[in-house]
Amino acid sequence: MVETSTQQTDISPAPEQGAGKDSKKVFVKTYGCQMNVYDSTRMTDVLAPEGYAETTVIEDADLVILNTCHIREKAAEKVYSEIGRIRKIRDARGADAKPMKIGVAGCVAQAEGEEIMRRAPIVDLVFGPQSYHRLPSLLKSVAAGEQVVETEFPEEDKFKHLPAAKSAVTKARGFTSFLTVQEGCDKFCTFCVVPYTRGAEVSRPAGDIVAEARSLVAAGVKEITLLGQNVNAYHGKGEDQTSWGLGRLLEELSGIEGLARLRYTTSHPRDMDDSLIAAHRDIPSVMPYLHLPIQSGSDRMLAAMNRRHTRRDYVELIAKIRAGRPDLALSGDFIVGFPGETEADFEDTMSIIREVGYAQAYSFKYSPRPGTPAASHDDQVPEEVKSERLQRLQELLNAQQIAFNASKVGDTMDILLERKGREPGQLGGRSPWLQPVHLMAPDDLIGTLQTVRITGITKYSLSAELIAPSNANAA
Repeated sequence: MVETSTQQTDISPAPEQGAGKDSKKVFVKTYGCQMNVYDSTRMTDVLAPEGYAETTVIEDADLVILNTCHIREKAAEKVYSEIGRIRKIRDARGADAKPMKIGVAGCVAQAEGEEIMRRAPIVDLVFGPQSYHRLPSLLKSVAAGEQVVETEFPEEDKFKHLPAAKSAVTKARGFTSFLTVQEGCDKFCTFCVVPYTRGAEVSRPAGDIVAEARSLVAAGVKEITLLGQNVNAYHGKGEDQTSWGLGRLLEELSGIEGLARLRYTTSHPRDMDDSLIAAHRDIPSVMPYLHLPIQSGSDRMLAAMNRRHTRRDYVELIAKIRAGRPDLALSGDFIVGFPGETEADFEDTMSIIREVGYAQAYSFKYSPRPGTPAASHDDQVPEEVKSERLQRLQELLNAQQIAFNASKVGDTMDILLERKGREPGQLGGRSPWLQPVHLMAPDDLIGTLQTVRITGITKYSLSAELIAPSNANAA
């Protein structure tokens, strides 16, 4: 599962939301993966008809939701610390202020359940990732004085109960968007909590995904990233009533006029089938970037992790994909210090990084997750060994990322300009390979694809110059 840095939704309320003197305000803080970002967006969509407008000022909120992630080390403790901070904010408002309700959502909520209420009784509502479509009814129970814990896996499809995304809200969020197509995981890697917090693999019907994508494009979105815990395990019912894989879904989405770019994350090596590999080769709007975690280069560690593929399987798969798309940039995940990892196992990981080559990657020290098989192993690697190995691994990955960025200097490429930059007159966007790109350009080019020449690099981004502005409507 890909991780992002902890973030809060930073969206200005849409004009039609929260209108009127009885409007309420909701503050959502989002931790972790891109799917949580998508989930937070849909929570606010669900709450909008209930009179809730989004706010970026927590002190003004009538409802605060922490949408949590269980991947990071000590994730639960960080949530309890944040609840303590919110309690101080709530208490500082005074007795005459409107009461602030507090909800904990996401994977920590799913894993901890009643324990959150026991340790943090100021929390009013705990609900897991499969229940956010029920927020209005859950909040009614809270308003009636109940403390609510909803962590069951309901039989109904939550997506069928969600309202359509608001166009004004979508526009406020920019020209790129996430779209969940698949949830859950059946892989049961021994280090991972996702099967226990997100449930079994479930795929949305293709027609629903296409309809949502069309709505996003109509609202101004130019790039869509398809999301799933194992997104390339997608097997939704197609519009022709057959089962579609992710490759077939990408083909259908590529026909939407105005949708310039398609991405997807996160993938599992076992689910990269021929149709998906062909999509990278044949569909121009599928970007030449793939996040495909291996976690370790040691077959012994891969078996202990229950990855159910070998080092050779992975290397041969990458070669097959690159044969069809030679400019593909690869991203991955690596775990250092998994129980029982020897120096030889770690060197196997270092050698596969050298062999395959990565444009960027996420790397972590192994930390036990309660309830996962690896947490009970008695051959845990000492913390100081994990730290030293992680430093060596990250030095190699950073060197590869810098080298990949440097290889683009002098190249021309199309950039989707998404926002204003930090400096006056500067705009920012992403390359086809997901690199941040900054250049001087007029604001009226935001939301368009422009051809640029790469002029320099920093450690994590590219600088560029505009070659010749194209029509703002051409993107």
